[in-house]
Amino acid sequence: MFKFAYDEGLTDSPLIRGRQFRPPSRSVLRKDRQKRGPKLFSPEECLALLRGADLQLRAMILLGLNCGFGNTDCADLPRSALDLDRGRLDFARPKTGIERKAALWPETVDVLRFALAERRDPKDAEDADLVFVTRKRRRFVRTTRNPDGTTSTTDAIAQAFAKARAAAGVEPGRGFYTLRRTFRTHADAALDQPAADLIMGHTDESMAAIYRQQIGWNRLEAVAETVRERILPDFTPPGEGKGPRPYQVGELQ
Repeated sequence: MFKFAYDEGLTDSPLIRGRQFRPPSRSVLRKDRQKRGPKLFSPEECLALLRGADLQLRAMILLGLNCGFGNTDCADLPRSALDLDRGRLDFARPKTGIERKAALWPETVDVLRFALAERRDPKDAEDADLVFVTRKRRRFVRTTRNPDGTTSTTDAIAQAFAKARAAAGVEPGRGFYTLRRTFRTHADAALDQPAADLIMGHTDESMAAIYRQQIGWNRLEAVAETVRERILPDFTPPGEGKGPRPYQVGELQ
């Protein structure tokens, strides 16, 4: 901020920041993380959140767990990025424009179909292709400019998630973005970092990435299935076969 002020000519000389503006050391940050503990949701908490969410939020939670989506990712997701028949998502991150692809779980596909079927027409024409819109037919995360020149951001996803988290009895201190952390933590068990990075929308500056021209859908599906097995509980319903199967949409009610 101080450097910007000087570079733009808003101050006559560089401002002295003092030692209080120095970032904390890595050891301090490590100790703080250890004190706070890991920011994750357990499988039981994930299921409780899904059961307590409405249809649209449930679809967003699944995208967070399945694809590492954050708030803005869900808010800006266009319908054109989804191929529900093949269970695929192809959508560059709005924040960085970095390529991102993901294989969708059957549960994610099912809930997205229901959410799209009940979707209202957006109020603004520029939002016509969005997957999610609020009850007032607005974008879930939006930034507006105030008369005084400042900007303010409305994040309806964070608000809805906080209510669903409280209703589910999940301890506070972990927001919607924790779903993204939960996904990545379990995705590493697939032992395919390039595929996990592609799903997350992370850049890879290594020489290997320069030579690697593509990552097959089979690798993305393997990562997705690894995460799914660790997060979603399988069970055998009464009177139906001996093998386990994933829960269905109606069973989350």
